[in-house]
Amino acid sequence: MALSRRTLLGLAAAVPVSAALAACGGSSGPGKGGAATYWYLNGQPQEGVRAGAVDAFNKAHPDTQIEDTTYQNDAYKTKIKTAIGAGQAPTVIWGWGGGTLRAYAEAGQVEDLTPWFDENPDVKKGLFPSSFGAATVDGRIYAMPCETVQPIILYYNKRVFDRVKVDPPETWDDIMALVPKFNAKGVAPFALGGQSRWTNMMWLEFLFDRIGGPEVFQAAIEGEKNAWSHPDAIKALTALQDLVKADGFVKGFSSITADSNADQALLYTDRAAMMLHGAWSYGIQKADGGDFVSSDSLGFMTFPAVEGGKGDLSNTVGNPAQYLSVSAKASAEQKKIAKDFFATGVLQEEEVKQWIGNGSVPIRLGTEKLLAASDNAEFLQFTYDIASKAKVFVQSWDQALSPTAAETLLDSIVKLFQLSISPQQFASNLNAVTAA
Repeated sequence: MALSRRTLLGLAAAVPVSAALAACGGSSGPGKGGAATYWYLNGQPQEGVRAGAVDAFNKAHPDTQIEDTTYQNDAYKTKIKTAIGAGQAPTVIWGWGGGTLRAYAEAGQVEDLTPWFDENPDVKKGLFPSSFGAATVDGRIYAMPCETVQPIILYYNKRVFDRVKVDPPETWDDIMALVPKFNAKGVAPFALGGQSRWTNMMWLEFLFDRIGGPEVFQAAIEGEKNAWSHPDAIKALTALQDLVKADGFVKGFSSITADSNADQALLYTDRAAMMLHGAWSYGIQKADGGDFVSSDSLGFMTFPAVEGGKGDLSNTVGNPAQYLSVSAKASAEQKKIAKDFFATGVLQEEEVKQWIGNGSVPIRLGTEKLLAASDNAEFLQFTYDIASKAKVFVQSWDQALSPTAAETLLDSIVKLFQLSISPQQFASNLNAVTAA
């Protein structure tokens, strides 16, 4: 069974019985009796919102049901690729868009939704325009943007900073200067769920941008020869290893998983001073961290500048949205149910309110008043400003790259963090899989 990120109790409390049973393998990819199937990530509080949207749609459409199944993040990435390759994909494919979506589209595994959006212009007009970039392949739209905008944020524990009598970092040099001060007090400078690999990636995404600007990664995406060996790329990779060598991360980070939320617990239990993580982490810390968020102990900021770097401080990285595609192998009836769900079941009023209540910014336009009235108004405004004012919003690398290149990237990142390969070896590994 795919367990919830929190506990079995949390899974039982938040997920309809049908979904909990389906997660144990009771649901096949194509669906039973004409029903549409839908797989998505578990873990609270996001899982509850996703399940709620499906429940609401099913209640409003008693004759056309959606069967939902949940998986942990890392397990899902493997499961969905295998299922699509075997022609056993769910009707609705949840994902992050980008390079993976391109691979699906080029293989004819997902439906071209461009004609549907042309017929339903109001759906498109109601969403952040920036959310459609990662849904688009060669000018055609292959996914419905959904859920929330999720930039990567530098969180810090104000209680720990006060105790150690230091200020939040404004530059990379400040970060390096803080590391020995926290270590001297027995506090890990940074929490990190390094076993999950993509958590480590966030560090490189920001260092590449702050040192070399967005052009360095863009060149890699476009398949430019030796793009990863650019002097600024090597500088960024070296800076990261400098942080590892200085004991910047919690001891044993390579065996900590992000799916268990153990990295976040280190922050709110005062065992780590800082953590680089997605905007979704705020809701998890609020739900799991006792009074950590309500007592104003959680600080947040964007990644600081690197002295002499070329990246604009407004640039950010992360997920511009999440994405729903329709399996090309689904029946006509299942495809119709999926598209009805896109039109009348995705980001409806109740779902929007729940995302905001969890501390997330939905990608639906016109939510400013709801954001301002929320208990989480300060964090939501901060996230909204990052997303709306970013000169460049780089999509998470493992989603922007092709699936093959992404796997090499994640494996090489682990070795880079473990100091078992040099920056130059990392660059060679990536040049080999991204050069056109």
